[in-house]
Amino acid sequence: MDIEIYTKKFCPFCQKAKALLSRKGLSFKEIFIENDIVHAEMIDRCGQHTVPQIFFNTEHIGGWDDLCKLDVQNELDKYLKMK
Repeated sequence: MDIEIYTKKFCPFCQKAKALLSRKGLSFKEIFIENDIVHAEMIDRCGQHTVPQIFFNTEHIGGWDDLCKLDVQNELDKYLKMK
């Protein structure tokens, strides 16, 4: 599975999302929002302005709250196995 996560430096929610993915043993591509071009790309992909924004393959999962909710409800592992 290809996982991409848009992040900004010093974002605590980005750190939490990356830590959760790492605890699950998942590798991911981190896309730093360093400029307006990358930020616009993220908005075009998901319609959201905040970080993190997480994609599994090309499917938009959402941000930290969405990822955490999947995990707390034991849906994240099921979702990962289906993909």
